[in-house]
Amino acid sequence: MKRLFLLTAIAGVFAFSNVSAQTVKGPTLGIGADFAVPMGSLSDAYKFGVGGSLLFQTPIAKKLNFTASAGYVNFIGKSGVNYLALNNNGFYVDQTDVPNAGVIPVKVGARYFISNGFYAGGEVGAAFFTGEGGGTAFAYSPSIGFELPMANKNAIDLSAKYEGWSKNSSVGFFGLRVAYNFGL
Repeated sequence: MKRLFLLTAIAGVFAFSNVSAQTVKGPTLGIGADFAVPMGSLSDAYKFGVGGSLLFQTPIAKKLNFTASAGYVNFIGKSGVNYLALNNNGFYVDQTDVPNAGVIPVKVGARYFISNGFYAGGEVGAAFFTGEGGGTAFAYSPSIGFELPMANKNAIDLSAKYEGWSKNSSVGFFGLRVAYNFGL
């Protein structure tokens, strides 16, 4: 039993080192699941966010890729949140349930591959709010991540980012993305 485990572990190390030595070349399209943890004033009204995204990338220099992304994030509202509002007689506290909020971020940017699949990136664009009153905000998103190359120009893409939206004030969230990139 110990020999079988040892042989399996050694085979796994060789397989991983062979895969990580490969590099993904050419354009890819990634389909991902996104998870958001609201920060700052956004966390006052929302618990978390979930969604999905598409990310296209293509090389523009040896270690630099152009990116274009679009997605949807649904933020889950909190129940019984106290809001401080101003009326004619002064401040009062209102208790309410915050409705869920949908956002469609559309961005372009770049990824710079530091070494062996590790990258740092940044994107800018617009965030379109789908709820009542809607609106559009400037969106910006620095990120770090890792692409694990697979067979046939495909890769698993894991990334962490901060995404901010700025209009009259700024809000943001910490996000995680798990994606599968298809070579085109």
